[in-house]
Amino acid sequence: MRIWRIALLPALLLSLSTGVAPPAQALTPKTKTLVTLYRQGGFAGFDDRVTVYTNGCARLARRTGPTVDKCLTPKEMRTLRGHLKRLRLGRSEAQPQGADFIKYTIAYRGHRVSRYTLPASWSPVVRDLEKALEKYWAPD
Repeated sequence: MRIWRIALLPALLLSLSTGVAPPAQALTPKTKTLVTLYRQGGFAGFDDRVTVYTNGCARLARRTGPTVDKCLTPKEMRTLRGHLKRLRLGRSEAQPQGADFIKYTIAYRGHRVSRYTLPASWSPVVRDLEKALEKYWAPD
C-alpha cells in the first residue's frame, strides 16, 4: 500500500501542475516600444521615465515610488501618434552652464536625443507623456 502512495504522488503532482495557468509574462506577447521620455534634474530633482508601447500601454516610473503599468485611452494614443508624426528629434543639446536645468531625453525610432530647451515639435509629445505620468502614476 505504501508503494502505491509513493508512485501516485508524482503522477498527482504532475496532473495538478498542468492545470496551473502560466505566468502573466507568458500570456503577453512581446510589445515594441513606441516612445520613451526621460525627464531628469531641475530644482525638484526629477528622475521620471515614461515608456509607451505600440499596444497602447505604458510603463511609468518616478524617483519617488514604484513603477506602474497602465494603458492609455484610444484617444490619448491617437493624439500621441499624431504628435509623434510631426516630431523632429534633431541633435542632442550640450548641457548649459548653471544648475537646476531639466534634461529631456526622447527615444523614438531607434534614436535617442537629449535637450534642455524644447523645440516646437517636442513640446506636444513631452506634454502628452507628462500628462500620462500625472494621470496614471500614483503610488499605492
